[in-house]
Amino acid sequence: QVQVVESGGGLVRPGGSLRLSCAASGSIVSINAMGWYRQAPGKERELVARLTGGRRTDYSDSAKGRFTISIDNAKNTVYLQMDSLKPEDTAVYYCTYVPLLGRNRGNTYWGQGTQVTVSS
Repeated sequence: QVQVVESGGGLVRPGGSLRLSCAASGSIVSINAMGWYRQAPGKERELVARLTGGRRTDYSDSAKGRFTISIDNAKNTVYLQMDSLKPEDTAVYYCTYVPLLGRNRGNTYWGQGTQVTVSS
C-alpha cells in the first residue's frame, strides 16, 4: 500500500506565496516520479509540475517561472513552492506518486487534494 498526503493549502492574496508539501509512505521505491496536478471548478485536472527520478522537472506553461518543485529524498516528500500567485491559480491541488520500478511500476497514486484559493 502507498499513502500520499498533501498539506499546505490555504487562502492567499494575489501576488503572495504558498508552499505545498506531499509525503509518500508505505511501499515506496526510491526511483519514482512525483508531481502536482490541479483542478479548478468546471475545468479538467491538469499537470502543474513533475519531478522524475529526482532530476528531471516538467512544468506547465502557467507554472513556469513562478512555481518550483523540489524533493527531500530522506523524507520522501516533494514540495511545490508557488510564488506570484494569481486568482486563476485557485484550484484543488493533488499530489501524485508513481513508482518507476518494482511490481507497482507505472501505477499512479493520488493524494486527497488540498485547496488553494487566491483572492483579495
